[in-house]
Amino acid sequence: MKNNAFNRRSFLKTSMLGTAGAFLGNRLTASETKKSLHLAGNKNKIVKRKLGNTGIKLPVVSFGVMRADNPNLVNAAMDAGIEHFDTAHKYQKGNNETMLGEVLKNYPRDSFTIATKIPEPGEEKDEKTGELVPGFSKKYFMEKLDISLKRLQMDYVDILYFHSLSRRETVLYEPILDALQTAKKEGKARHIGLTTHSNEHEVIKAATDSGVYEVVLTAINFKQNHRDKILHRIEEASKAGLGIIAMKTMAGGRIGKGENQKMKYQAALKWALNNPHIHTSIPGITAFEELDENMAVMNDLSLSNEEKDFLLYAANSTEGLYCDGCKECMKACPKDIPIPDMMRAYMYAHGYRETLKAKQELEELGITDNPCGNCNQCTVNCPKGFNVPEKIADISRIAEVPDEFLV
Repeated sequence: MKNNAFNRRSFLKTSMLGTAGAFLGNRLTASETKKSLHLAGNKNKIVKRKLGNTGIKLPVVSFGVMRADNPNLVNAAMDAGIEHFDTAHKYQKGNNETMLGEVLKNYPRDSFTIATKIPEPGEEKDEKTGELVPGFSKKYFMEKLDISLKRLQMDYVDILYFHSLSRRETVLYEPILDALQTAKKEGKARHIGLTTHSNEHEVIKAATDSGVYEVVLTAINFKQNHRDKILHRIEEASKAGLGIIAMKTMAGGRIGKGENQKMKYQAALKWALNNPHIHTSIPGITAFEELDENMAVMNDLSLSNEEKDFLLYAANSTEGLYCDGCKECMKACPKDIPIPDMMRAYMYAHGYRETLKAKQELEELGITDNPCGNCNQCTVNCPKGFNVPEKIADISRIAEVPDEFLV
């Protein structure tokens, strides 16, 4: 028992803190109103932190809107005390921004903050190297931003991100810096930043060195093999005045594919937020029950002994569903299969039960059947221990399922 307690404390100390549709308008149904009023009851207890040197102070839990399509959920979040909403130019093919715009136009502009991202992965970027291809231009960037602002029915966003960077060279790429700074000078963005899903420690260091980026939205969770490297860079960036926002905190949504492999969402979220250098987080919210769970974390970041034991077990004893995006697999694959993207689709299907989203990921990749089908022996050795051919064969089947049978 003593050894277990020691291991748990050691894990928490070194890993958690490192070195330190049709719009429904504003009308809620009776049941939704009751839930909204229940959530709003604890607003005065919400833990808030300053977002670096931006001058913005936010609750530690914000709203990742990517998979949400219910306007009433956004209304309930506002009533409950959530102040920051995160979307992107391509989420739900633009409908995510449109939905948010229809809801938020009914609230005072200074009662919330909003972030959007341009462009999405794979649109103007080489996914294998992380480097931008020649097709990128400031003109393209500004046109996409103007479309986003029109959908949102806003003159500006509070945070404008360049999305999904994974290399230092790309972070410091002058045309990107110019485009972001132009958007800020023109008053279309109050603050500028970047997002990163892989090689996060290198990207965060480059953002800190740049002297341009003000906010970093980074993947960080207790299942990442390189979490301590990320936490070290997060601390450096925070001390340099950058705002740090956490995403992917739920580490894939489940700790395994089976029904008995459920993630303890509050424990996973608290793990990240117990680091004082992480200023807020954007867990995806798609249901009132999830909003209720997140509100509890906003009011109390303390981890129970049961949650600590779960984190220790899930971090060290299970494979999980979260791909670190290290791309070591792509170096070994002779067919150049976009394995990290397919692992993301697998995570959506089995971790979050978002089967339609998983199919859409495959469609964007041009996957129509099992790309590993004619390989005699796989040369990939995943650092996470994933059985890559098995997972690819599993998720590839979804490409043949009609959309009406997916959720």
